[in-house]
Amino acid sequence: MLLDGAEYHVTARINRGEKIFLIEENKELFLKTLIRAKKKYSFTLKNFSIMGNHIHLLIKPGKNESLSRIMQWILSVFAQLWNKINNLRGHLWGDRFFSRIISGFVDFFRVFSYIDNNPVSAGMIEKAEQWEYGGLWHHRNGITVLIDPLDFLELRYFPEHSLMQ
Repeated sequence: MLLDGAEYHVTARINRGEKIFLIEENKELFLKTLIRAKKKYSFTLKNFSIMGNHIHLLIKPGKNESLSRIMQWILSVFAQLWNKINNLRGHLWGDRFFSRIISGFVDFFRVFSYIDNNPVSAGMIEKAEQWEYGGLWHHRNGITVLIDPLDFLELRYFPEHSLMQ
């Protein structure tokens, strides 16, 4: 279900569970694709994490934008680039992306925290702020080309997302 003005927790998984994102160049390519998408479409990205074989986005399409169109562009452009670089053909993503509407602040808090801590839970890092391929690291380091700033209330609940002093 899509709802105008809603925020979504979006996930997409690589086909056959292949862990292509364990390779830094692939994560960088996905980041560049997201940045291109931000220039092409109107949406806010409050948090994200690129994991070994999947991605998480906390995304809000802009007015009159389609989440499906945004995600179709991101996933297909990344797949085309990845296939070209690796001299491959065919599907990269396992299925269509999964999305769920964020239903209020408690749900936002839970999803936001889950995205931050997913690399820790997966044993990829010890502390969430170490993950360079997530929103927390981008917020703390003032990298704003991709991630959108949190509002006052969000920063009160997630002070770790403030710029490092």
